[in-house]
Amino acid sequence: MEDVSISGTPSSPQGPQSASFSSTVTTGTSLNRSTEGSSSQEEMEKSDGGSSSQGEMEQSSTLQSLPDLENLHIDLLDEKVELLISFLLQKYQMREPVTKADMIGNVVKEYKDDFVEILRSASERMELVFGLDVKEVDPISHSYTLANKLDLTYNGMLSDQQGMPKTGLLIIILGVIFMEGNCATEEEVWKVLNMMDIYSGRKHFIFGEPGRLITSDLVKEKYLKYQQVPTSDPPRYEFLWGPRAHAEVNKMKLLEFLAKIHGTNPKSFPSQYEEALRDEEERARARIEATAGTSAMASASSGFSHPY
Repeated sequence: MEDVSISGTPSSPQGPQSASFSSTVTTGTSLNRSTEGSSSQEEMEKSDGGSSSQGEMEQSSTLQSLPDLENLHIDLLDEKVELLISFLLQKYQMREPVTKADMIGNVVKEYKDDFVEILRSASERMELVFGLDVKEVDPISHSYTLANKLDLTYNGMLSDQQGMPKTGLLIIILGVIFMEGNCATEEEVWKVLNMMDIYSGRKHFIFGEPGRLITSDLVKEKYLKYQQVPTSDPPRYEFLWGPRAHAEVNKMKLLEFLAKIHGTNPKSFPSQYEEALRDEEERARARIEATAGTSAMASASSGFSHPY
């Protein structure tokens, strides 16, 4: 399997409400020191002979080298994070569990003291980009498994078992539809995907040709509905959840995931939060009814007497 370079996480979808579901862009600014009093400083230096001592020069050089060493360490750790993501994806495709010893021995190696930080960063990117959770299943042997986000039955690779998991893209699209009132126009969906550098007709290194994936493959998988907007002329199209999405997706878990991307909490989206609560109540009633039905069938079966 080819190494996968993931330099960041997807941008957040943009919704219609005031607490817009869009990524917050932090622009770094360079703060220059005030030039006020610079001339007086120069005069002081001249009065002292205009030169610094050898000790001061050495100290300044040492202080300047410290940030460089820190940046180098961060770059090396980020490289390990990307290698670990590639390693975990390979394990996921092979349906194999993975242990802490595997990760340290094959990827982390001499940076084992930074294992926790490397695994945390890799896990966050796996969740946001690929829709996969890295879960520790045995704290004694430190074994981990990769679980499909939201417990979807879709493995994210369709029939191509060597392909990249596409669950993350599916979750984002379902999230856009949910945030847009359970129906999103094609333009609204692509606006969000374009923010993630995903364009129709342009092959993506993870998702392949996204136009076909979204309008054909995921529709065939019954996760999405793709239909013409009623009475639209010229024709425009929209996306809705498919029956498989309605059956499998817990809206509260989806909202928690979307809120995490936005850096907030589910209650920041009141209408979606209320809908998610209703969804949980309906699912709870369905589970109770299913359990009651199973119990009734078991009781009837145990009361049946054979004629012989």
